[in-house]
Amino acid sequence: MHFDAFDRYHEKSSFLHGLDPRVKVLVTVIYIVSNTLLPDAAWYSFVSAWIFLIAANLLSQLGIEYTFKRSIIALPFALVAITVLFSIPGKPISTFQFLMWDLTITDAGLLRFVSILIRSWLSVQMAILLVAVTRFPDLIHALEHLRVPAILTTIIAFLYRYLFVLTDEVLRLIRARESRSAAVAGQRSGGGVAWRAKIAGNMAGQLFLRSYERSERIYNAMLSRGYSGHLYTLNPHEMKQRDYFVTAFAIAAISIVQLIGRL
Repeated sequence: MHFDAFDRYHEKSSFLHGLDPRVKVLVTVIYIVSNTLLPDAAWYSFVSAWIFLIAANLLSQLGIEYTFKRSIIALPFALVAITVLFSIPGKPISTFQFLMWDLTITDAGLLRFVSILIRSWLSVQMAILLVAVTRFPDLIHALEHLRVPAILTTIIAFLYRYLFVLTDEVLRLIRARESRSAAVAGQRSGGGVAWRAKIAGNMAGQLFLRSYERSERIYNAMLSRGYSGHLYTLNPHEMKQRDYFVTAFAIAAISIVQLIGRL
């Protein structure tokens, strides 16, 4: 397990990397909200939104397929909307029996389901691109500049940072278990399922206690170094003329996507 498993930032000198983080966060939020508001079966708008995303990928120098490959893993989570296939009134397409229920797929339900999948897929790709071109401290500062409540930005910042603390503690516990679990050649170390469940429970309890104690030490160390509730970054956050132009252009392009969906 590597500590960079949670850090998806890719260092580049692209046009997108050089933009102010406030611009990237704001455009991402507007893009996702726009996808949510698009009508069902607005195919031209979906294609236009995808072209916008492809252009952003090209400007990031990460490649067109970068977000595409990583967004596939999110599609199964959109399957929670599968009930719309049967719950939206419309012209019946297919009927089948599941356990004791007779389920009928309607044309309106199918269009709604496919539209939800596309909206989710496009939105996830934009979010992936955001974290790939923006350092995490810059994201937090952008949220603060955009007047997101301080309690939320602090929770997000600590959640991210303590993922690495938890990972470190898990690695320590695994090494300790392996060093105490001798195995005969050709046999698996340890006992049966009940034994392994007991050991896993003990490790979970130890992880909680050790993580809590370590978090206290880290917090005290942060206070001794002048922590006052804000994360600082060495990158200056100054909106330039280019940032204003990109923001206006992106908002105009997303507005056109909305207009296309309603024509």
